[in-house]
Amino acid sequence: MENIEPAIVLSISVVIALIAITIMSIYTSFGPPSKELGDPFEDHED
Repeated sequence: MENIEPAIVLSISVVIALIAITIMSIYTSFGPPSKELGDPFEDHED
């Protein structure tokens, strides 16, 4: 097996981290945990 360039490993790691953060934020926004989120505009009606 050839040596893998460190830049490629770093690039793949960054892409995987960004995808994981995106999936987690979508799950938190629209999945079951979203029921616990409050709407700040509804909390402070005048």
